[in-house]
Amino acid sequence: MRRLAPALLAAAFASGCASTPHRTPDVRLPARYEAPDAAATLTPAELDRWWLLFNDPQLNALEDEAFAHSPDARTLAARVMEARATRNAQTAQTLPSGNISGQAKREHAYNIGGASTQLFPIGGTTDTRTANFNVSWEIDLFGRLAVARKVADASQAEARFNVEAARASLAASVADNYFQAKGLAAQLRDARQNAGIQGDLLHVAQRKATVGLGPQSDVDRIGGDLAQSEAQAENLEAQWHAAQRQLLILVGRGFDPTSALGTGPEVNDPPPVPAALPGDLLARRPDVREAEARITVQAGTGRLRHLAIFPTFTLLPGLGLSRTSSPGVSFIPPATLQPAQQVTSLGFWSLAAGVSQPTLDIPRLLYEAKAEDARTEQAVIAYEKTVQTAFGEADNALVNLGAGEKALATLVDGEVRAKRASDAARKRYTMGLDELTSALSAQQAWLSAHGALTSARTQALREAVSAYKAIGGGWPFAAMARSRAPVATP
Repeated sequence: MRRLAPALLAAAFASGCASTPHRTPDVRLPARYEAPDAAATLTPAELDRWWLLFNDPQLNALEDEAFAHSPDARTLAARVMEARATRNAQTAQTLPSGNISGQAKREHAYNIGGASTQLFPIGGTTDTRTANFNVSWEIDLFGRLAVARKVADASQAEARFNVEAARASLAASVADNYFQAKGLAAQLRDARQNAGIQGDLLHVAQRKATVGLGPQSDVDRIGGDLAQSEAQAENLEAQWHAAQRQLLILVGRGFDPTSALGTGPEVNDPPPVPAALPGDLLARRPDVREAEARITVQAGTGRLRHLAIFPTFTLLPGLGLSRTSSPGVSFIPPATLQPAQQVTSLGFWSLAAGVSQPTLDIPRLLYEAKAEDARTEQAVIAYEKTVQTAFGEADNALVNLGAGEKALATLVDGEVRAKRASDAARKRYTMGLDELTSALSAQQAWLSAHGALTSARTQALREAVSAYKAIGGGWPFAAMARSRAPVATP
């Protein structure tokens, strides 16, 4: 021990010099987002299932189906099981270890040389059976095992938060593709209705040209517009099919026909703009919590690197049994010796202690510790970047959603006015009170306004999904939303 003491003191001094204190992440966020205050709050369970707030039974069923049967969801479930098993295995490494070992052996010897006597028998059969239970138990004087268990817990948390982020992405992808499919269905319905209106105008123009009340050029012009409307409808139908196929793949029904999905063309208004606190953002975003857990893992791993230069003290208890049957000599009074098998049975125990001190490896271990400290610093910086990115995504999503809601209010009024003007112009043309150019111009203006409204509603719903994902949850729009109707069929 006198020889070992200087090495231990040098190791402790070197560890103290090499240790870098863990720096707390310096994350500052604005007090509130620039959004109106919400009238109510949601529980964490409601935030986790934000799609229920859209009051869409088909969307609810698709989300449940995706979490139950999609390949992505099943992969995530397997990753959770893997993380739990890995954590348990890492924790078990810090507990006492030991093995029960046994051996059974039979040896048979033949006398091929010297003479064998009753007093000194040569050859025969020897049976040996042994069983041992040896244990190795490290004494955690310096806290290495406690730190290792904390690292294992943090690693499991990091994996769990990563799975939560992937699950949130799956939910957002299902909702986004669902609203995209509904928007395309609404656009397809509008295109078919436009083709129907063009067909009615073509019929009127043909009758006028037949009786000499209109030129043939009007018929050709409307026929060209009708062909464009029919081509647009075909293109939208292909896009709608692709969107439904992608949605079926997300929910795990990639081989089903798209007709089994049946997404309708009803497109509702999005929820109003929510308010979210940065503190809630840090507490709920899975990627933020994953980055925080990664700091814990790196800091713990760095601590283990520093503690590696200290000695390891180990208790080594053991138990054993032994039974041996070998050739021998038996004595039969008064003076008779004869060959016989001698049987010896033993039970034994041992108690030992060991110590291991890395002396010549200390420089290498110190360099590894410094490298781990640098990785910890990188994890801290990555956490700060993740928080800033999360705030930026949430802020942009809320601003886009608010802008979309204001634009919708304007587009609704404009669409109503354009529809009224188009109906009046078409009626005047049918009655012969106006020319075709005026009727087509009014119709095109209404179709443009109606298409913009449908696209804006679809985009606003998708922006709402992005906002839910960005803030790590949702908001109770049902309590504060005004009554809104879906896009009306002209």
